[in-house]
Amino acid sequence: MSRASLRLGASVLALCAATTVQAQTIGGSLQSEYVIVTGERDRAADPNRPDTQVTAAKAQEQINTVNTEDMLKYAPSLVVRKRHYGDTQAPVATRTSGLGASARNLIFVDGIMLNSPIGNNNSGASPNWSVVGPRDVSRIDVLYGPFSARYAGNSIGATISISTRMPDDFELYVNTVGGIQDFDQYGTHSTSGTWQLSGGVGDRIGAFSWRLSVSHLDSTGHPLNYATLTRPAATSAAGTVLTGAFSEFNRTGAPIVVVGATGIEHQVQDTFSAKLAYDFSNGMQLSYLASLFRQDDDSGVETYLRNGTTPVYTGNSNIDGRNYNIAASTFSNNLYNTQQSKLAQGLTLKSAPDGDFAWEIIATDFAYLNDKQRVATATLPGAFTASAGTVNRMNGTGWYTLDANAVWRGWEDHEIAFGAHRDAETFAQVRNNLTDWIAGGMGTVVNSAKGRTATNALWLQDIWSLTSSLKASAGLRYEDWRAYSGNNFSASPALNANQPRISASTLSPKATIAWQGSEKWRFTGSWGIAYRMPTVTELYQAITTGVTLSVPNPNLKPERASSYELAVERRTDSGFFRASLFWEDISNALLSQSAPLVPGSNTLFSYVQNVDRTRARGVELVLDQYDVLFPGLELMGSVTATEARIVRNSVFAAAINKFLPGVPQLKGNLVATYRPDDQWFFTLGARYSDKMFGTIDNSDPYPRTYQGFEGYLVADARVRYRWDDNWSVSLGVDNINNKKYFLFHPFPQRTVLLEIGYAR
Repeated sequence: MSRASLRLGASVLALCAATTVQAQTIGGSLQSEYVIVTGERDRAADPNRPDTQVTAAKAQEQINTVNTEDMLKYAPSLVVRKRHYGDTQAPVATRTSGLGASARNLIFVDGIMLNSPIGNNNSGASPNWSVVGPRDVSRIDVLYGPFSARYAGNSIGATISISTRMPDDFELYVNTVGGIQDFDQYGTHSTSGTWQLSGGVGDRIGAFSWRLSVSHLDSTGHPLNYATLTRPAATSAAGTVLTGAFSEFNRTGAPIVVVGATGIEHQVQDTFSAKLAYDFSNGMQLSYLASLFRQDDDSGVETYLRNGTTPVYTGNSNIDGRNYNIAASTFSNNLYNTQQSKLAQGLTLKSAPDGDFAWEIIATDFAYLNDKQRVATATLPGAFTASAGTVNRMNGTGWYTLDANAVWRGWEDHEIAFGAHRDAETFAQVRNNLTDWIAGGMGTVVNSAKGRTATNALWLQDIWSLTSSLKASAGLRYEDWRAYSGNNFSASPALNANQPRISASTLSPKATIAWQGSEKWRFTGSWGIAYRMPTVTELYQAITTGVTLSVPNPNLKPERASSYELAVERRTDSGFFRASLFWEDISNALLSQSAPLVPGSNTLFSYVQNVDRTRARGVELVLDQYDVLFPGLELMGSVTATEARIVRNSVFAAAINKFLPGVPQLKGNLVATYRPDDQWFFTLGARYSDKMFGTIDNSDPYPRTYQGFEGYLVADARVRYRWDDNWSVSLGVDNINNKKYFLFHPFPQRTVLLEIGYAR
């Protein structure tokens, strides 16, 4: 780690320690829920116990929340890459994995899988957060690491479980949020807005309860990308002289010019959800959740180039004495329309929770009813109207899960949990030519890919009370995985390949021991093995090599993680403090890296491969204290220091001992909330991260540019006033210090939000 990182880490640790001691001497006159808590259960060694819990009540007080993922803004060690409000590509980074490792997280809402099991990236495989609106959430539980036998190997990073609420009597809510952002970077100077209107109604009539909700979001964002050109080494007088470009460097330090902004999205999103539940007289409950998400997204572009006063998008050009041939795709490929309709459903039947034996059965389904993106390919400005293009469709993609879980408490000093699981995924993608990218019918097929995966699993876990203060758990998970029906087609270069059927069977042991040293202190140690299976899009990626097209490796192996954690917790009436040491070794890690595609060739291509071994180790500190300095002031924060490196790589030697992409050496947050009474809530928060690398060989040392991964310190503020038991109003500012930074994409600048809510 860098000396600056170590100094900052030491400062934060000292602040946490000092605050903990001071808070304990002041006492706890204010009692409230923590936004970050360690869940208390009778079984202290329960590996299913959440490490972090975010409650809806505290999120409303402290966090400027437009979408559900905003509620995780200050969760320890987590970073949600949200590029703008309504972003459908908002993956989660954890203690040991970066933003491009979406398959290393499990995300559920009432048992429905929201993480996308068809890929492992920060674009099409990002979580489907839109299934649930923030006003329907009861709490979010976060479990770090693969220490529970109940969860698949995708829990290597984190398992995020969202629970929705149900009414006890008649309730009604209406909530509206409006936001304005002033964005100023390169040649873009814009003011964009977001507004959201959501509402819900529900009731309980005897044993039957129900909830209906709807949300409408209209959001215009800042540019997600920039159009850039590599600057030629030699000067030239050739080409039409243009003005308006900005000289810059790319993330490798090579000189470029920025010639325009792209990915300027206008999104209109609607979410309709319903939840029904019936409580039987014998204690059983049957519940059903359905959520329909619809989106219409238009992306525009902006050129900075001018020939006099005429905007220029393409052609043989001269910029600052150098000749450039600007391709049509420089701008046109970022002119698109995306339409999506996705339906999530979940059915749960469970027994009464008390007694020696309890069980639950959960069936869920997630379906892409309509998913198509129309993209222009012709030269601008002509492509702004009817012209050639392509359409990419993923209709028919989806997955389902089946779970049967039970727990038996009839054996003294033991709690034995066990279950069976199945999930199955279908991936279907086809791209067609269009004579009219805006409204034309389907033309010839350009390419297509499809495939399926499925996993059957059995798991067993025992929590054993060795003494009144010492408890242990041991678990084992068996998984049988299949990938089949894979096919890749391309018209040009020609390819029509049926991919081989592959399989793997794995055993994943888990163990946790916990010692309650005193009423305030608890010590835990955890160890777990986990296997993360390859996804369809990792297996069947297609790469063009000159005039041929191939699938590099449809026989990828599962990645195997061996994870450890030691933690100590101190809990008092006024707060909570936790320190954790963690270690993770992954063999056959699935990472994108450069390597020859043809044996003996010196030409390198970037594609997903099994990397021999990676290692991540670090420390996490979490603090939540009430009545700090004076009554009513809460201080909450966390800091995570991680060293994550490539240890062995037999294919790409340049990556050995380099930092893992997307994992900063230091990140953290600090939140202060003051509650002078039951009506006013004042919050000031800060989020920090070191710079990161985006490449496996760390060949991108220049982070303060488009496609770089820059360090940042961002401050947020929120003031909430509860007018009475029904009405509330909030004023917030995200990025109050107007930090301009990149995490590959440019991120939002200062944004002001106003929220008005009614609930009864």
